[in-house]
Amino acid sequence: MAHVTFIHGIGNKPEADKLLDIWRRSLADGMGVDLGGEGVTSSLVYWADVLYATPDPDVAAHESALENTLVGVDAKENPGPPSAPSMEEAAFLTSLAAKVGGTMAAVESVDAIAPDRSTGVHLERVPLPWFIKKAFLENFLRDVHHYLFDVQHSPRPGTTYRVQQEIRRRFVAQLTAASHNQGPHVVISHSMGTVIAYDCLKRVAECPGVDALMTIGSPLGLDEIQDKLQPGWTRADGFPSAKVRGNWANIFDRLDPVAGFDPFLENDFRKGGQNSVRDIEVQNDGAWRHSMVKYLRQDQLRQALKDMLGL
Repeated sequence: MAHVTFIHGIGNKPEADKLLDIWRRSLADGMGVDLGGEGVTSSLVYWADVLYATPDPDVAAHESALENTLVGVDAKENPGPPSAPSMEEAAFLTSLAAKVGGTMAAVESVDAIAPDRSTGVHLERVPLPWFIKKAFLENFLRDVHHYLFDVQHSPRPGTTYRVQQEIRRRFVAQLTAASHNQGPHVVISHSMGTVIAYDCLKRVAECPGVDALMTIGSPLGLDEIQDKLQPGWTRADGFPSAKVRGNWANIFDRLDPVAGFDPFLENDFRKGGQNSVRDIEVQNDGAWRHSMVKYLRQDQLRQALKDMLGL
């Protein structure tokens, strides 16, 4: 039986079972991919509770109707910017903030951005209120920083985690639990979840292998993140070929602020010097292009997943 392991991205989330249900329904919506109907099991690597005190109770805000508005689902709970106790961390945060913040600013500064290189269509500008941009950027910087620098964090009284170690443990445990399945096993990762998935598949020896990897709205193209994935990552041989037996599809929207600075991964994660990642560009609707449910409704993503699952 085939299996899909999802892993979510930045920001607080609803409880794990509710988030997984939203994503499965979004993937199946319309003429989509009904995992249950196809006999494909699924699970979720849930890590929001490692950084946030309690699950987001506003489940409806993570559904598609409100994600088409400026509710800022990925920035609702704003813990403030991360501290930088070392020069290395300060440089990391400053450089990353300039790129991601600059991407958000750039798409507002012109009425027509350069054409999409594959279709020649001009992309629309995306006005986002400052409070959403600020909260989103701070959430993004905090979550990425705490994971890549393995910060010790207490999300609630009496509970303390080493962030990277705990999330790695959960990812490995979920993949191990699904390893008994006989069909293809696909990891679908979103946002910061793409960094976690890559880190584990490339750099954690005990992590089980999978048949295919899908990254969605990924910041893996950023130099600052690639630098923190060493040792292990190199541009010439960055593909996690020891653990990913099949394909890697990278789905992105140019106006997604997380992926937009450098959305193309094929040139940064080669296999033996050869391009092996399939970059797939989509255009989500509305002002907020980082939404997972919008990505899951894209035909190109669904077709790529069908191919990976052999449907």
